[in-house]
Amino acid sequence: MTASTLTGRLRRLQGDDIRAAAIVIPFALLFITLALVSPPFLTTTNLLNIVDQQSHVLIIAAAGTLVLVCGGIDLSVGAVAALAAVVGATVALAAGAPMGFMAGIAVGLVAGLANGVIVTYFRINPLIGTLAMSFLVAGLTAAVAGGNLIVLFEVPEFGALARSELMGVRSSTWIMIVAVIIIGLVLARATVGRYMYAVGGNPEAARLAGVPVRPIRLATFAISGAAAGLGGLLLASRTLSAQASGGQELTFTVLAGIVVGGTSIAGGEGAVWRTVVGVLFIALIGNGLNLLGIDPLYRQMVLGLIILLAVGIDAALRYGRR
Repeated sequence: MTASTLTGRLRRLQGDDIRAAAIVIPFALLFITLALVSPPFLTTTNLLNIVDQQSHVLIIAAAGTLVLVCGGIDLSVGAVAALAAVVGATVALAAGAPMGFMAGIAVGLVAGLANGVIVTYFRINPLIGTLAMSFLVAGLTAAVAGGNLIVLFEVPEFGALARSELMGVRSSTWIMIVAVIIIGLVLARATVGRYMYAVGGNPEAARLAGVPVRPIRLATFAISGAAAGLGGLLLASRTLSAQASGGQELTFTVLAGIVVGGTSIAGGEGAVWRTVVGVLFIALIGNGLNLLGIDPLYRQMVLGLIILLAVGIDAALRYGRR
């Protein structure tokens, strides 16, 4: 191993340590503070509710981490989740809950593949391509829903996806745990995960090294779409209803969790476990403000500052490495 190679690895290790500390330390401090100032915070019921309410966000954000690591971005996840929920609910009313679940996942997968084709094969900037797709999908969702709230009280088994319990924990949480672990292992341990890092870090070098750049990018968008479909179904299952609105807020929450978790917006760096901490960190802010009776508007201000800080740390690390 040459001296330059060793130096590069040490610098990357130092950068990873800083990114991890930048989210783990604030998360721990916030958790301890809320536990001290608000006794209801540390109850099992409250903590399980936080995780359950964020289960769909965690699934979508974990898959979105793959997209960012690979050098892309998906701004359509919120709209795709809404479409999957509306389509799944509509099909469930007509053909039963199992068919509704399959239809919702299929819609998400197709939307993700469409994003991947637009970005990888038509060479459209992922920011513009997925933003345009979000508008297209949102319009389609409104057309399918007819501007109405779709209620699933006639199909109570649809709620089993998110509302049934095992050992006192809701099924939505168990589904999230399984999905996040699988996605995390793919990125951290599988060969395709190493390819994602390589493509995001330097796509031309990855191509010359024999990495199938386009199929890898296409796969990340497909996984992101399918995860958005599953997340939308969980949300609809939890409330036994589906509607066309709410996509933009979900997209913002997902991307905020990924960025705050330390995944680089420039690609090539990131980890699913840090995204999980980032999403839960944002959730703790909202939960803490609610328990303390503080105006929720301050959550947006605090979150904006945190995102700016996260992006600033990423820029500083990259500048220092160069």
